[in-house]
Amino acid sequence: MRYRTKLFIDFWNFQLNWNSRVEEAKCDWRKLPIVFKEESQRVISSVLSGEDLTVDETRLYASANLETDKKLKHWLESVVNMFPTYKVCVKERSRQKKPVHCTKCGYDIIECPNCGGELKRATEKGVDAQIVTDMLSLAWEDAYQVAILVSSDGDFVPAVERLSEKGIKIINAAWHGMGYNLRHACWASFDIHDVSNKLIRL
Repeated sequence: MRYRTKLFIDFWNFQLNWNSRVEEAKCDWRKLPIVFKEESQRVISSVLSGEDLTVDETRLYASANLETDKKLKHWLESVVNMFPTYKVCVKERSRQKKPVHCTKCGYDIIECPNCGGELKRATEKGVDAQIVTDMLSLAWEDAYQVAILVSSDGDFVPAVERLSEKGIKIINAAWHGMGYNLRHACWASFDIHDVSNKLIRL
């Protein structure tokens, strides 16, 4: 039996861990769908012999600050989006005033005590919500039977549980030591670290 499979990638969840765990090497995004499909095939075959995965779409979700991340946004939308199977969604990320709250005295610090500059934090708008929406809507359209979810974010657990009730098999790809709750909720999982050497851009 062939399982129609979609790959859902939480870009920053993957990329920040890649940066800290794979020294001085860039990820080959062309290879990623192939490598993750092969690893997911290995996982599913250990349980269901004779089953085959066919990845027909790789959905990558990212956020970018429109002022400071212009090159990143251009690369994602004009380069990665052209790779086979890819569909890229980039949400706006902006820096907003965000005071730091002292839990001891209750004081909100709104300026840097050193330079007096406003304290701002980057806020991500709707990336997780978009992933969940697409996973659910595509499942209800019967567009896939297996999903490979690349993230360690526990916020995806309720959606995974609902999809599992519908009979969708979710395979979680996460970095070692991260995302226990999500990994536990999924049908199966594998460690990205174990295949990271196959993803290095030569």
